[in-house]
Amino acid sequence: MQKSTQNKLIVIFTLLGAIAIGLIGYIYIRNISNISDVQQIINITKIYLLTALVILVIATFISIKIINKVVNKSKMDVATLEMSEHLKDLDKQKKQIETILQCMTDGIIAFDLEGYVTHKNLAAKRLLNLSDEDNDFDSVFSKLDVDINLEKIIYLEDWTSSDRKVNINDKYINLLFVPYKDNNQRPAGVISIVQDITEHVKLDNMRKEFVADVSHELKTPITSIMGYADTLLEGDYDDATKTKFLNVIASEARRMAKLVTDLLSLSRFDTNRSKVEKTEFDLGELVKKCQEKLQIEIDKKHHKVENLVTANVPLVYADKSGIERVVLNILSNSIKYTKENGTIKIYVGFVYNDAYIKIIDNGMGIPEEDLSRIFERFYRVDKARSRELGGTGLGLSIAKEILNQNGGTIDIKSEVGKGTEVVIRVPTKK
Repeated sequence: MQKSTQNKLIVIFTLLGAIAIGLIGYIYIRNISNISDVQQIINITKIYLLTALVILVIATFISIKIINKVVNKSKMDVATLEMSEHLKDLDKQKKQIETILQCMTDGIIAFDLEGYVTHKNLAAKRLLNLSDEDNDFDSVFSKLDVDINLEKIIYLEDWTSSDRKVNINDKYINLLFVPYKDNNQRPAGVISIVQDITEHVKLDNMRKEFVADVSHELKTPITSIMGYADTLLEGDYDDATKTKFLNVIASEARRMAKLVTDLLSLSRFDTNRSKVEKTEFDLGELVKKCQEKLQIEIDKKHHKVENLVTANVPLVYADKSGIERVVLNILSNSIKYTKENGTIKIYVGFVYNDAYIKIIDNGMGIPEEDLSRIFERFYRVDKARSRELGGTGLGLSIAKEILNQNGGTIDIKSEVGKGTEVVIRVPTKK
């Protein structure tokens, strides 16, 4: 573009110079045609040549000046255009970064060297309960009771810890402080990253509690087995005493074996190694068989059990052995935790695409504050009574895992002293 403009200007000024020289030449020829004196012709010729030279010099000078102005103006226009595009790109990048920061689930707060807030996103305001007045380092972190110093972070970053954990309104927050530098590698400020680690802390606590519960549950039967076995080895007892001790050993061994079996089942669920073989089967017939398997326990406590099929229930499509395990667990819980001469009602029905089993008893019930936790592993409402009745605290956890794998659900409603209602849903379609 610039070359084309320059060439045009050169051509124009060259033509103008040629025209000017031509006019002067025309005048020169007309003047000398009437002159006979040689010396005078020579003088006129010199004047003509000098005038032509001056015109060429002036034309060249003017063309150079104008060309330079045009070129400079063109360069300025290009530079202005490039700068405008660059500013647009910078503004676009800035808006993208601001949008990303505002949409982040982690909080971000930037401070300058004086400790004033230069940026804070919505997550930081929400997690730390910040207001618009909290605009400097001290006002942000002093109310959190965090022992952190801005100068130490900036100038002693290699010798000081840069993260803190705090508890805010039942939330666990991790604060990470990272100093940043300018183009000359000089300290420019600090960025604080605010992370909500509540779920991580809860899961870690659950893991610790799970390990402690497993250790306790295994230690109790092992201690009993060792104690009774050592007692038998130490003395000569009559047959009745030996039989009693051996029954305790056998009972504790079965309890430990059941616990290990349940733990292995949960491990298979967690690692997706549990095989689910789905088939079509009659849910009403399955419930009747489960009741028959537990009939001895029912008769021992003289419970009245009513089993009713409330509708024409289609065949369900699920893992039959898994669903049987769930029903046996729920029904045995009703038998265990209902006092003698109690009533247990079992209903089998059909709603939409799900068949359901509803088991209602008039047992001791579950406190409202415990209902939200009864599916946690090893959680027991009454630990002492559960152990006395042979429970491991894993039955409901396993039941929920089995139903999840089969696309079913389990819901429990209960009231202390009035009883418990459990509803199990199982899909009927493939």
